[in-house]
Amino acid sequence: MSTGPKPAARTAKPRKGRRGRVRRRQTSMAINVTSVLLSVIILVGVGFLWMRGGVSGDFTGEGNGETVVVEVAQGSSLSDLSTELTEQGIVATEDAFMSAANSHSRSGELQPGFYRLEKKMSAASAVEALLDPANQAGTVDIPTGTRLMDTHIVASDDVRKGIFTLISEASCIGEGDCVSTAELEQAAGTMDPAALGVPAWAANEVGSRGDDPRRLEGLITPGVHQFNPQASAGEIISSLVSESAARYEETGLEASAQRVGLSPYELITAASLIQMEAPDGDFDKVARVILNRLEEPMRMQFDSTVNYDLEDQEIATTDEDRARVTAWNTYAKDGLPDTPIASPSIEAITAMENPAEGPWLYFVTVDKDGRTLFTTTFEEHQVAIQESIANGVLDSNR
Repeated sequence: MSTGPKPAARTAKPRKGRRGRVRRRQTSMAINVTSVLLSVIILVGVGFLWMRGGVSGDFTGEGNGETVVVEVAQGSSLSDLSTELTEQGIVATEDAFMSAANSHSRSGELQPGFYRLEKKMSAASAVEALLDPANQAGTVDIPTGTRLMDTHIVASDDVRKGIFTLISEASCIGEGDCVSTAELEQAAGTMDPAALGVPAWAANEVGSRGDDPRRLEGLITPGVHQFNPQASAGEIISSLVSESAARYEETGLEASAQRVGLSPYELITAASLIQMEAPDGDFDKVARVILNRLEEPMRMQFDSTVNYDLEDQEIATTDEDRARVTAWNTYAKDGLPDTPIASPSIEAITAMENPAEGPWLYFVTVDKDGRTLFTTTFEEHQVAIQESIANGVLDSNR
């Protein structure tokens, strides 16, 4: 008798093999279907991300017209900026922006500040926009001697923009989307001095001027300032006044004022007279004239203080104008004006802090090249005035 396996046992193998082949075919078909589905999903996802700017994509064109304000902070890197631009939907990806910036020859010239950009810009367009000064917002360049309010200059028959106007223009984000001069004047005249950034050494004088927006005269320095154009009028003024106070204090303002016998606010007021009266190179001499007159005492009699609140202004003034009693007219009042009459430069501040030595009580510019004569006696001064008149410097156009 055979001891091998029964035939039935041998016939079981083919059935088992067929079931195995069926399962393998079913498994293979399932894998293939899954692979196709995954491929479709991946392709659809990649296409969606590409249209949205994902993966390594980029938007096309110069934006969709929706303005966005972006700050390039002092000391920030291109990498920091790429993250900000991507999060705000301005560029598609950080990689796209970094690639465009790194390949641009002028990317290293990008300056801190606020910029008007648009959503969905190509990376290259975003870089170009950031390098175009026309897209800066909240950057104001204040010339030396500028006043808060606009002034009409008789000689040239033009209007010199005041600080409030310059700030308003610099605040514009879009067409008509600006902080108005009226809003700035209201904030300057009605807000608490501390909320406007006024330093302690000027708080009493500013507070005493009531709701006159000119109470902040002289407290915003000339030069370039940057502010958030999306801020309120009061916030903008506060940032500029605070920054300006720090600039003034860096000169040693408080200690220097004490040394020359003035308060810090009085020193800035005197420096504003220098700014408006003295030619370049003579700032320290005019500073000495101011201190000598205060010591005498004798009135300043500066035409710039007569002009300060006049609607029409020029170098020469009339007898009628000089007779008006105002908070600034030093022909009609003793001492310094109640407030500065313009924004003095740091050069004018340091001249007042370090006046020249001399006995002068008078000075007058005698020609249109700015030559100025400093004299000690009234008789000498009268001779200098006649020379000035002869040269057309004091010839009134009114």
